[in-house]
Amino acid sequence: MIRLIMPLSHHRLWSALDGLARREGLSPSGLARKAGLDPTAFNPSKRFGCGRPPRPRWPSTESLNRILEVTDTTLAEFAALADDAAPRVATAPLIGMAQAGHDGFFDDAGLPMGEGWDQTDLPAPTDSLFSLRIAGDSMAPLYREGDRVLVDRSRTDVRRGDRIVVRTLTGETLAKELGTLTPRQATLVSINPAYPPRELPRSNIAWMARILWVSQ
Repeated sequence: MIRLIMPLSHHRLWSALDGLARREGLSPSGLARKAGLDPTAFNPSKRFGCGRPPRPRWPSTESLNRILEVTDTTLAEFAALADDAAPRVATAPLIGMAQAGHDGFFDDAGLPMGEGWDQTDLPAPTDSLFSLRIAGDSMAPLYREGDRVLVDRSRTDVRRGDRIVVRTLTGETLAKELGTLTPRQATLVSINPAYPPRELPRSNIAWMARILWVSQ
């Protein structure tokens, strides 16, 4: 039997470590202490660096080997924990607009018929995925007040033209379109022309993440 092994992502590796700690009846700090490591070695605050965007930090091979030894866990068992931590991605049928315009692709209830469709990946639940409710009309008519957007905090690979959520160090949370991004500042654009572009120093930005989905 051939088993597909998923890449060991940053999220899955740390989730597997947390799962191992729970299996042993310990916190991540307790697991580190049991392995003779610094008690803070596995704390959530140590899993990302301080840069912008924060860079993922990975446990060292030595520290992983030590926790496997003290918990009598094989590498295969640890990999299984990581596999269990992999998000299960939901999908929906992807239908081209040309197809949607012809008869025979939908049933009487208006749902897609048949098989063999391409699929659209829907956002999978992760620790870094959350929802925000839109307030105000600066992004109208794209996003209206009361709409909910899904944001993945780990998706910091933003580019010009992306719709993003920005969190500032002064406590503002903004949903905007990214105009320009330089090492010194970001220009945030509103869809509603009544609102002028806003320039923010990069030093005042805690994080930026792409909007993945909107519920209207």
